[in-house]
This record gives sequence, C-alpha cells and structure tokens, in this order.
Amino acid sequence: MTIMMRAARLHAVNEPMRIDDVEKPMAAGTDVVVEVKACGLVPNLANVLNNWETWYPHQPLPPKPAIFGLDPAGVVHQVGDQVVAIKPGDRVYVNPLRSCGACHACASGQQMKCEYFTFNGYFGFNRNSLEIFKRYPEGGFAQFMGAPQSAIVKIPDNMTFPQAARMGYLGTAYSALKKLGILAGKSLIINGATGTLGVGATLFALSMGVSRIYAVARGKPLLEKLKALSPNRIEILSNLDGEVADWVRSKDPAGADFMVDCLGAVADVNAMKDAMTGVKRGGRIVNIGGTGSDMLFNTKWWMDNSMTLIGSAWVSTAEGMEIAELVRSGALDLSVLEARTYPLDRINEAINGVASGNGGFTNYVLEP
Repeated sequence: MTIMMRAARLHAVNEPMRIDDVEKPMAAGTDVVVEVKACGLVPNLANVLNNWETWYPHQPLPPKPAIFGLDPAGVVHQVGDQVVAIKPGDRVYVNPLRSCGACHACASGQQMKCEYFTFNGYFGFNRNSLEIFKRYPEGGFAQFMGAPQSAIVKIPDNMTFPQAARMGYLGTAYSALKKLGILAGKSLIINGATGTLGVGATLFALSMGVSRIYAVARGKPLLEKLKALSPNRIEILSNLDGEVADWVRSKDPAGADFMVDCLGAVADVNAMKDAMTGVKRGGRIVNIGGTGSDMLFNTKWWMDNSMTLIGSAWVSTAEGMEIAELVRSGALDLSVLEARTYPLDRINEAINGVASGNGGFTNYVLEP
C-alpha cells in the first residue's frame, strides 16, 4: 500500500513552489526516515532557485520536480534493518552532506572531499551528484525524508527544532574555526559578521576562547547587537566607514592572528581582499561565504608572509555531534537566535521573506 505525504516542490525555475502529494519514503538497510519538524531556510535560496543553473551550470540542482530544504531537523520515524544505534523517537538533525561512503575521503571522515559530495535538498558540486539525488530525493521541505544513518546527529533536549535547523550554517562556521588551530587568546577578523554565517562564527569564537574579535559588516545596528554579546571582546567596524586592514592595524600593528570570511555569493570580493591584508604574518584565512568572483591579490605577499588560505565547505556529522554536546552542556547558548517560522503552505512567502529580519540573528524556519 502506497502512503502519501505533502511536500513543497519546484517544478520549474522562476516559478513558485507547489504543494504536492508524493509517495512517503520507506527505510531500508542503513537508511532512516525522519519526520521533519523544522527545516532552515537558506538566505541564498531564492538565488539558487532562480539563477543557479545560469550562474553555476557545472553544479547541478536536483532533477525537477524537486524537494528542496537544506537544514532539516525532526524525529526518527523509521529505521532500516541494518541500523543499530538510532531508533524511532530520537530527536535529530539530518546533515544534508551526502557522499559515496566508500572512497578514501569518506572512510577518513572527510566526506567534503569525496567526488560525490552533494548538498541534499540544495545542489551538487559536479555531475556525480545526480546519482546522489536519485538515491535521496527528499530535502527538508516535506513531512518525511529519507537519509543515511551516517547523516544523523542526535540533538539534546535543550536544543529546539528551529535551533537545530540552523545546524548546517552554525556547523560551517564551527568547522572553519577548527581549521584555524588553537584559538584561545588569539585575535580573529570575522568579515561579514552580522549574516547567518558571521553570527554563528561569533558565537563559536567566543565559546572557543578567542580573546578579541574584529567584527566587520555594513549595517551599524546589527554590529551593535553583535558587540552586546561580549562588549569587552568584540570590536566592530562598518566597512562603509573605512578600510578593514587599516582599522585592524590601528588596534594591533601586527594584525590579527586569523580571519574567517563570511561574505555571500554576490558580495564585492574586494572587501574580502581588504580584510585579508589585516591578518599578520603566518596567519590563516578561511573562506566560508563563497563570494562568486575572481580575486586578484599579490602572490608575493602571500609567499613572503607565509599566509595560509583555506576553503571550508559545510560541516561533518561528527562536528555536528560536537555542536550538539556544546549546546547540551551550556557551553554554547543559541537563545540569541530569533526564530521566524512558516507552515508548509507558506513556503513561497517564506523564501521571499528571508532577508526581512535581524540579519544572522533571525532564524528562518519552515515547519512541515
């Protein structure tokens, strides 16, 4: 007997999503089915739905009609017969990172380096992702979704489903900060600090012992809101008021120890270049915003100053587990995130309303 569920699906680019009745997934083998309670709305989702096939044709979207939804959280509904450590009723986050599961990168816990690396419910990184979309067609904009057990992060009771639906973006910032090395007592530039990634990076930087944060963005009201999180450790600058590197070096002539760049796809790449030059000799710079433009900078500066430039995409399931434990223990407080929730029937309103709140402090969530 076929059991149906409701899902929001994109049938064609530049058209609104439609609410359809589709077949509910069934769990088998090492897969699970999760009843979705909340799914985060990506700030860049409207661009992906309307422009991605033109901007990045080498990074395929799921075949249409497609169920999007990148950051789902919910309750385990059913488990396959090979699943032993997860049971129905578990409260979970579903990591949308998919990979082949069998290559060296996957076996070593570095699925982001797999040739089949795919954002389930969003887009793929090469044509191999089409094979992943066949196997896992549901994103989080549906009542139920299938996923491999390797994608499941159990969440603590003190983490709400809307908070868990921010896990991917929080985790992207957390994973980037881990790549910088020991952070205790260090200084850090966060470029694009008031966006979804930037607020997450700030919260983790504070919890991981960064002594001074140079927070850079455009809007002053949100910068002031960010500074209020820790007035003695956070310095703020609107990049409309001057060059980032000059400002940082006015505070510390040597420059900052590290930098995380959180600027989005359509940001001016020169703003990233400016902030980079505020990092001291031997510093590390991690890019997680994905500004979609070529950048020219002096490679001799890079060599002479022994700089390290790192690209970091998303978060591993293991890192998601670490975040869940930080929340459970109280080391990370997500209460500053303001949830703005929408029912499934208002999916198109939700997509168009993502930029209407308090920057990265507002958590936009669909509740199927």
